[in-house]
Amino acid sequence: MNCIERYLAQAAGVAEARPGQDLSCRVSYVAAHDVTAPIAINMFRQIGVKKVFDPDRVILIVDHIYPAASEKARNSVWAMDDFAREFGVHLYQRGEGVIHQLMYEKHRAKPGELVVIADSHTGTCGGYGAIGVGVGSTELAAAMATGKLDLEVPEVVQIYLSGKRPANVFGKDLILYLGSLFGTDYLVDRALLFTGPGIADFPVEERMTVCNMGIELGAMITLFGTEEKEPDTVETRELDLSAMEPQIARPFSPANVVPVKEVAGTKVTQVVVGSCTNGRLNDMEQVAKAFRGKHVHPDVNTLIVPASREVLDQMEERGWCKIIRDAGATVLNPGCGPCFGAHEGLTSERDVVVSTTNRNFPGRMGSMKANIYLASPATAAATALAGVITVPEKED
Repeated sequence: MNCIERYLAQAAGVAEARPGQDLSCRVSYVAAHDVTAPIAINMFRQIGVKKVFDPDRVILIVDHIYPAASEKARNSVWAMDDFAREFGVHLYQRGEGVIHQLMYEKHRAKPGELVVIADSHTGTCGGYGAIGVGVGSTELAAAMATGKLDLEVPEVVQIYLSGKRPANVFGKDLILYLGSLFGTDYLVDRALLFTGPGIADFPVEERMTVCNMGIELGAMITLFGTEEKEPDTVETRELDLSAMEPQIARPFSPANVVPVKEVAGTKVTQVVVGSCTNGRLNDMEQVAKAFRGKHVHPDVNTLIVPASREVLDQMEERGWCKIIRDAGATVLNPGCGPCFGAHEGLTSERDVVVSTTNRNFPGRMGSMKANIYLASPATAAATALAGVITVPEKED
């Protein structure tokens, strides 16, 4: 078995797990946010059970529409508040941060444990070695009640990394590049496993970025393993990181990817750095380094969205918020922000956006006609300063 199969077998309490096998796995944490939680809560009440499987392992987080942009959004928060008080589960609201970042900071699963969240980007926890599976609200309600998840063991595609990445290449560039290789269909219902000596070149936060976007390639599970090559996978592809360069996804798909240099010079009107994909402290550092003593282009609306209050606090302590504000950018409250397209930073048909978020489908940030490009924080910051899509410099 490869490590994903071993982990799933362990969660199911069986001797082995093979592709196509149906398993009932125990979960370590169950979580939902303000878009999916209200539905899951209703489903849970319909089940008729009197308690959740473990109140300390059920987490509700308000992040998608905070502050509330409508009466409906506010009522969703009240539904979560009522449920948390009744069943004693954890509730984070009032700008604590994005669900996947808070799970990392406050409820970090151990390597090999199974995390179930009603959100498609649950694979993020594969960056710190846990198995993350995104589910619908009905499955989440069942998991809250039973502490179990039924799943089919996926085939595993291995990416064996070697070499050292250039200084202007990051986790976002790696996953975007894989999007150009696999597209959005090839990995559907499969798992993506990263191994090889090259994984040591990515800190945990960068690995989380990679795993966050595995779902954009169709992967059911995305995980960083060890430097050892796993022999028992459906296929293995080897990638030399030293040959990589900054990547960017063009409208209107996360897999419509080319090197940044191929679209350099394209005029932009908005830059967004943040979300569960790239709102961590290491991402904010790239922005602060680029903006120090400089000013963003006057034609570019630049929005910086920390992934959590903890990230924002550390930015304040390091003086990065002042650097960013002095550069003419705006620091928003922690949360999903423009990514979800429900309130802050919405676009019009005239906008061309470079964003560090995970999706650039039509309408994702508001207008169906706005053009959204996806790139790393380094590329986004360089673009904000220049007013056109720009290849970031190779700074040490």
